Formats: sequence, structure tokens, C-alpha cells
Amino acid sequence: MYCIVSKALNGLHLNLDQAGSWLAPLGLRLFLAWEFFESGLEKWNGQNWFAEIQSAFPFPFNQVPASWNWELSMWAELVCAIALLVGLGTRFSALVLMIVTVVATAAVHWPADWSSLNELAQGYAITNKGYGNFKLPLIYLVALLPLLLQGAGNLSADALLKTLHRR
Repeated sequence: MYCIVSKALNGLHLNLDQAGSWLAPLGLRLFLAWEFFESGLEKWNGQNWFAEIQSAFPFPFNQVPASWNWELSMWAELVCAIALLVGLGTRFSALVLMIVTVVATAAVHWPADWSSLNELAQGYAITNKGYGNFKLPLIYLVALLPLLLQGAGNLSADALLKTLHRR
């Protein structure tokens, strides 16, 4: 009985591993492409408010004009989201979006003042009640990390180009 269950579990794990190399990165790419493209479109259709927070940007972005930061973040979010969607240049796009997310977290989402870990932990929220709201950017960073480290997966333009390059 144990042997039958063990073989069944091994077969299931093998099938999940094979499906995972196709579907897991695709799910992350679709989720992140949607989120970053939506953010880029908001900038495309919105007014630049970066001048109000320019001093909160980390170096070297605090040295760049607010209009350039607006354009850089907008185009990074739009172009890298499309690249993630099709899985082209995925590692580079993930890195760029991680940088955008870290800058956004430092400038907008991190608590301005905190004196204890308890106060900092209150910023781990989606709503802003005066303690920051870095939960969503942290989720984005964690979701981008596997794409940076492992790539786009089998169902991607990157994988197709790799296959064509081998031939």
C-alpha cells in the first residue's frame, strides 16, 4: 500500500513540477503586467505629482527633475509590463520594475516617522492611516524576485528565443 501511495505522490510531484515550469512564472507575469501597466496608464492619463515628493526620492533619483522621474517611471511601467506579458527580456524588466518599486516605496509608501518595530509594522497595510502603506509594494517585490532569478519560464518569448538560438 505504501509503495502505491509513494509512486502516486511521486507521479503527482513530477506532473506539478512540469506544469509549474510553464504556469507558475506565467501567473506571476500576468499579475505583475496587469498591475504595472495599470500604474503606468494612470501616469499617462494623470498629472505629474512627483514634484511634491521629489525630496523623498532616494539618490540618484532625487537629483533628477521630477518631470524626468515621472516619464521614467511611466515608461518603465508601461514597457516592462508589456515585456513581462509576453515574457521578453523578463529578467531585465523584473529588475527595472524592482527599482521603480523600491523608489516608490521610499518616496511614497514607507512610513515617514517610526520609532519602533510596532509602528513600522503598522505600515504593512494597503490603506494609509499615517504609518505608510508598503504592503502592496512588498508583494510586488516578492513576486518579481522569482522572475529576476529564474526567468520567464517555458511559456514565454524568452524561452522561444532560447530554443531558436540553440538551433
